[in-house]
Amino acid sequence: MYQEHTLNNGLRILMVPVNSYQSVSIGIFVGIGSRFETETEAGMSHLVEHMLFKGTKNRPTSKLIAETIEGVGGISNAYTGQETTVYYAKVASSQMSTALNLLSDLVRNPLFDAIEFEKERLIIGEEINMVYDMPDSWVNVLVDQIMWPGHPLGQNVAGTHQSLAGINRDALTGFFYNSYHPKNMLIAVGGAFEPEQVIAETEQMMGDWQPGSVPVFAGIPAPQTEPRCIIEDRPIEQGHFCLAFPGLSRNHPDRYALSVLNAILGDGMSSRLFLSIREDKGLAYAVDSGLSFLQDTGSMMIYAGVDPHRAPEALQAILDELECLRNEPVPSQELRKAKEYLKGRLVLGLEDSFSRAAWVAYQTLFTNTVKSPEEVLAAYEAVTVDDVQAVARKLINPAAYNLAAVGPFGKGEALQKLIIR
Repeated sequence: MYQEHTLNNGLRILMVPVNSYQSVSIGIFVGIGSRFETETEAGMSHLVEHMLFKGTKNRPTSKLIAETIEGVGGISNAYTGQETTVYYAKVASSQMSTALNLLSDLVRNPLFDAIEFEKERLIIGEEINMVYDMPDSWVNVLVDQIMWPGHPLGQNVAGTHQSLAGINRDALTGFFYNSYHPKNMLIAVGGAFEPEQVIAETEQMMGDWQPGSVPVFAGIPAPQTEPRCIIEDRPIEQGHFCLAFPGLSRNHPDRYALSVLNAILGDGMSSRLFLSIREDKGLAYAVDSGLSFLQDTGSMMIYAGVDPHRAPEALQAILDELECLRNEPVPSQELRKAKEYLKGRLVLGLEDSFSRAAWVAYQTLFTNTVKSPEEVLAAYEAVTVDDVQAVARKLINPAAYNLAAVGPFGKGEALQKLIIR
């Protein structure tokens, strides 16, 4: 399925050749994210990600960086999460060396120019403002805050205006050098390329890079014992709420059963939430559920955008669906549909050169083994009705519910009384 090569400095290269493709995607996956940050450092991983695109020793301006990939018709970008920061480029296969050279330059030679640093703090401040002005996004920030109070997992990945203002250039470069090194990252390549060429060019560009210590993060807090709510009153037309509760880690043996449960509950237009909340009751335009898998924990989240006056009715309908999953076995036909849905989405999702690279990269970063797509398909197929109900009974616990709502709710008493009883 893939080939692996490790340089003498510990840098791992994962290669997934697919010669039938016309493209190649390269990603550098760094084991750093928002959960490695203290409260005063909140947003630092994200700020580093932005600064790497503001200039390097070989490409001193953001214009030169952008032109390197756009000049050959490719795409490049990056994203920061709670546990990883990823830089990637996708180009025609003939331009593999161009993409690899650029990404290597970004992570090895950033300038952290003082003027650009001050500008980027302002730009990220506008990013925070943008998310705040999008209540369907902001409600997800709020629900993390109450689910993980006083913990890095509860911090906004972008940080806050206050934390950004307190970050200086020396602190940022120190954070970068402590976390960006061969032992804390890997390179993954997918698509049409020659593995020997990738290894040789990576060795040339990164072989002399000295490794460092791998950063550590704080463990998860004690289990939640009572429900929590946060209501943000705003004079807007639609109400938005997110109900979340702790889930499973990415290595938990029940993760496949949980994924099937999520598909049944709220993933897709044939899910229970969509059919009940939107199609049958007309309570929402947008309603869905989703999962987050982390190294030692996870979460399940349900979002709905509703008429504020009907928000309590919508929330109660969602709570009823959760209780149904706890108390009633899933019909075999519905189980079959959910498993086929997940299997189909997995197969379709891997029809891309970057997704092939990311498949092995994330597993290598966080697990002891790399499962093939066929193994995961088989794991979905093996999930039973009893498995789904068992994981529902384990996780769907009203004492662990967290509700965040944004809209014209006042103090939100009608919503809160459904959660805090």
